[in-house]
Amino acid sequence: MLIKSVSQLIGHTPLIDLQIDVPNHSHIYAKLEMFNPGGSIKDRLGQYMIQDAINHGDVIEGTTTIIEPTAGNTGIGVALAAQQHHLPAILVVPEKFSFEKQQLMKALGAKLINTPSDQGIKGAIKEAYRLHEQTPDSFVPMQFKNPANPAAYYHTLAPELVKEIDGPIDAFVAGAGSGGTFAGIARYLKEQNPATRTIVVEPEGSILNGGPAHAHRTEGIGVEFIPPFFENVQIDQTLTISDADAFDQVKKMARTQGLFIGSSSGAALAASLKVAAQLPENSRIATVFPDSSERYMSENIYD
Repeated sequence: MLIKSVSQLIGHTPLIDLQIDVPNHSHIYAKLEMFNPGGSIKDRLGQYMIQDAINHGDVIEGTTTIIEPTAGNTGIGVALAAQQHHLPAILVVPEKFSFEKQQLMKALGAKLINTPSDQGIKGAIKEAYRLHEQTPDSFVPMQFKNPANPAAYYHTLAPELVKEIDGPIDAFVAGAGSGGTFAGIARYLKEQNPATRTIVVEPEGSILNGGPAHAHRTEGIGVEFIPPFFENVQIDQTLTISDADAFDQVKKMARTQGLFIGSSSGAALAASLKVAAQLPENSRIATVFPDSSERYMSENIYD
């Protein structure tokens, strides 16, 4: 396949029918989003949000400075999109997040601003808006409340799942960080088949199931506030997965399947196996592996 830009490689990632022992002889189908050029599902989001802003006149190609708070992968996706449209980018990242992801953002030409780890993503959001006020001709896509976030997955990844899975999807299982991935895909799948169960996944330390907020090793998912995208989306179940269970699946996938998945993928797989035990035999469960383990090696992901 001949291409002229890496942006042409975003989306249409492989779907794997996992050859593992699944309860009730069911199938778990996972989208391998690490095959996007920036290495994660958030390449779709960066491309979609920036193009949407250009279409609405909020961003002028070659001129507007993009400022975005991010835990990492969205920053890489935004940096790729900014590079494509010749836009300067400033990414605000809590210092605790993956060293590898921060290095990749810099490699793509983005300027990084670190905020204190103990302030979490809320601190990064506050700093992004402060920088926006001080920076003429700047734009904050703000993944955490931008309707283009769920729309990115509603219009891309969700139709891919429906097209690629042979038969009705009985359940959709995915983690939530900004909540856009889950909300966009869940809404599309419910429109196609109201019987599809939608299950959101969080790590211990996230607040969706009512537990207390605290630190967790699982990166990329977990919320400090309820995502606004969840207001109009039916959530049939919320599963809280421990760091231990998530990282156990990370190790198993490498050792038995040759798949290098990140911890949010491990949590999604652990949850999918729990869901399979609740469903009838031969059910089809769709999930998403957002990124790979390679960008977490400095954090000893395989320890």
